[in-house]
Amino acid sequence: MIPRGWRYAWQHGADPWIVRAREWADAAVSARPPVTVSVPEDGGPVLAYGGLPDGLTHVLPFLEQRRGPAAARRVTRRTSWTGLADGRAAPDADILAVGCLRRRVPDPVPEHVLLLPFRVTLAVPTGGGPERVLRGISRKARQQHVREVRSRARTLRVATGDADFEHFYEGMHRPTMRRRHGDAARSESKETARACLFRRGALFYLCEDGRPVAGMLCRRERAALVVRLAGVAGGDEELYRSGTYMSLYILVLQWASEHGVARVDLSGCEPFLSKGIFQFKRKMHPEVALPANHFGGKRLHLRVRRDGPAVRAFLAANPMLTLAPDGALEAAYFHDDDHPPRTDLRWEAPGITGHRLIHLDGFLDGLPATPLTLHGGA
Repeated sequence: MIPRGWRYAWQHGADPWIVRAREWADAAVSARPPVTVSVPEDGGPVLAYGGLPDGLTHVLPFLEQRRGPAAARRVTRRTSWTGLADGRAAPDADILAVGCLRRRVPDPVPEHVLLLPFRVTLAVPTGGGPERVLRGISRKARQQHVREVRSRARTLRVATGDADFEHFYEGMHRPTMRRRHGDAARSESKETARACLFRRGALFYLCEDGRPVAGMLCRRERAALVVRLAGVAGGDEELYRSGTYMSLYILVLQWASEHGVARVDLSGCEPFLSKGIFQFKRKMHPEVALPANHFGGKRLHLRVRRDGPAVRAFLAANPMLTLAPDGALEAAYFHDDDHPPRTDLRWEAPGITGHRLIHLDGFLDGLPATPLTLHGGA
């Protein structure tokens, strides 16, 4: 029986020896990598993911979600890194995403391919005191927070008892995950959360008139507070519309500033500007960087294999964070005469050096057209 603390460190730890061990293990288990093809039943591009197994949790479900709610048929088979690198591993896919270790990135990056980080992490420095932290929040979010702290009598409470943990996990976190993500929900088990987060961090309650309405479970790591689990009472959708989560984040940031915590790690997400959690957390002006744990040494290369209306619409709707040759993060927006760049999905944040516009006519030049028979479940 592997201790929970070891399992947690294996997945999230940033110590160099853990990161190196994960890289060795990933290299060993991925000698014959799988590729999974996702064919929608009702339109949209055929998507595929191959390579490191983490992508079946973090990458392919997000791409499927962005394609639309239609059901999809998945087919998985074993392949080779060579087949993934040149796209032959998924001949029926319109877009192939490949998750790999940094050393497997094609050099130079081929035509019709973009190089992305596997994940990015977002962290807010908390120096300068609570008022300075508040000034760092985007204007509309800050104004709503100040207004609702008064009108709803919002306060922050640090919870310490086992009953508090049970109430948070069963009454807030679990129902919120179930309502927001359904069968796709993923989280830490209750006992792992108790041992590795609650007993090694802090549980915060956002209260209205003294009643807890939302909670956030964080882990203390050196000079940082790492946000790991959150939820609202009963998973109530109304609490999202009232700015509850943003108020909770702001109050936790201010608490960290008052208690000498140098930064709050907001946790990571996929490298797409269309990711809702990225746009939400961007309002706190976090620093965007590669993760310090094993995800920092992983990369995602996105290969477009065919040109067609569904492919163009998908790429234009999902601007992404790419890696420049010098390792800098840069936002990339696709567009053409029928699809304006989605610049309403903002990129500006410390750690992202700039943005570029990529015209689809040039990027897709030379690719075959998408066969209509591949779509609609045929």
